Amino acid sequence: MDQQKPNILFIMTDQLTPLLTGAYGHPVVKTPNLDRLVEEGVRFDAAYSPCPVCAPARACLMTGRHVSNIGAYDNAAAFSCQEPTMAHYLTLAGYDTVLAGKMHFIGPDQLHGFRRRFSTNIYPADFVWVPPRGTEQRLSQRYVPYTGPRGHALNYLGEAVKVGRWSQYLSYDEETHFRALEYLHAQGIEDQAARERGEGGQPFFLCVSYHHPHEPFWPPQDLWDLYEGEEIEVPTYPEDLEKTYSTLDRWLNHYHGLAKAPTLREPESVRRLRRAYYALVTYVDRKVGELLDALEENGFCENTVVVFCSDHGDMLCERGMVQKRTFYEPSSRVPLIVRFPDGWQRGTVRAEPVNLIDLVPTLLDVAGVDADERLTLDGRSLMGLLDGGDTEDWVVISEYHSQGSHAPCFMVRREKFKYVYIHGHDSQLFDLEADPGEWHNLIGEPGYAEVEAQLKARIFEQFDPDRIDADVMESVWKRTLIRRAMEITKTRWDVEPRFDPTRELNEQYLPG
Repeated sequence: MDQQKPNILFIMTDQLTPLLTGAYGHPVVKTPNLDRLVEEGVRFDAAYSPCPVCAPARACLMTGRHVSNIGAYDNAAAFSCQEPTMAHYLTLAGYDTVLAGKMHFIGPDQLHGFRRRFSTNIYPADFVWVPPRGTEQRLSQRYVPYTGPRGHALNYLGEAVKVGRWSQYLSYDEETHFRALEYLHAQGIEDQAARERGEGGQPFFLCVSYHHPHEPFWPPQDLWDLYEGEEIEVPTYPEDLEKTYSTLDRWLNHYHGLAKAPTLREPESVRRLRRAYYALVTYVDRKVGELLDALEENGFCENTVVVFCSDHGDMLCERGMVQKRTFYEPSSRVPLIVRFPDGWQRGTVRAEPVNLIDLVPTLLDVAGVDADERLTLDGRSLMGLLDGGDTEDWVVISEYHSQGSHAPCFMVRREKFKYVYIHGHDSQLFDLEADPGEWHNLIGEPGYAEVEAQLKARIFEQFDPDRIDADVMESVWKRTLIRRAMEITKTRWDVEPRFDPTRELNEQYLPG
């Protein structure tokens, strides 16, 4: 094996907004290990999710492709086994590719290029979550009270926070973390044995993906206590909040059932919610620290690239909204930190808009995979950006077409402007420097028509909203039929990891 190929430790969280981390400047939230990564690596201050919801974001991240190019429209859309992923490419490049934790793959392929997985799914891998979508579900421009089965907003009430109570989600992350640490320790033993034999060790690509700080917000007692007496910021709302909502906002508020949570905006409720979130952010940060310590303990720091990111953020009652799915900063922006083993670009902060789909070409560059060995990618390598390449045309596009939305929706970020287009409905334009809270929609105002036209044209250069709309509708109809049949046959696509702790270490990692 080529000893020059660096190992890659890829750490993911779920629903982590960078705005609520010390690593991105928050004065209260404690993230000393992410702070350390920022000091030793590169922090991207305008990184975005390609689709602000779990399964599509992860499918895009793995393939380096846009949602509408791979059909991964929502949390119950199949991720095709014929789409090459970073794990496929890195396997071909000689890497041992392993996954610990959540990736939310939908469909019968539960590896997507990884040699093995250490844990099962935490959410359904089949079509049980196929969302309704179609003309009969379309809502009018006015606010419509929630009447359906969804009730995500109830998880965001202060009364839903449970302190010191164990949950399956904490168990899942503890197992994910344990398996990842065991792998690093075993690889350290194998690497040492290979050096003693005068051989080069096999590089690894280890993806460690945690569920938290995703709801439910049930923090351990010690982490809750860590924020005793701390100032917990609470968002404020204009009296005419509902008038600021776009069509997409109204659809999502209906989908999440905000009408079922009348105390959602009460300061004490939000304060308790956010204190729990702060605690869970610190929970994940401690896991990151232990992974970094394991790298050092096993001699991997000098030859390992570390990537930290999230799939999307969380509104956490900003604008009176919950969860993700919107293009506002708390939902669509993600933390992205990269540490190189030789201290290259140490302490660098980049302001250019980037996308999670840029990580595939970036990691292939890191691994030395030739450009002519790659199939079509929509992302661009961040190595070119860091090497001093042209930064004038760094534009980010994010999509959201299903699961609460009833029309194709796009976001374009270029320099300080963010443009949101809801096909057949309204649009939004924000100047993020002058208006970081995204309250002042510039659509129709003098002096901004050209910017709006340019960003809208950028969408139509790459995408056909009418085709996407028809494709989503057909996909929903097909999956609904298949789901009904699978309910009868009781077909499951969950992964069942095979792990024998009495034999695994000796047979797989140690020589002889």
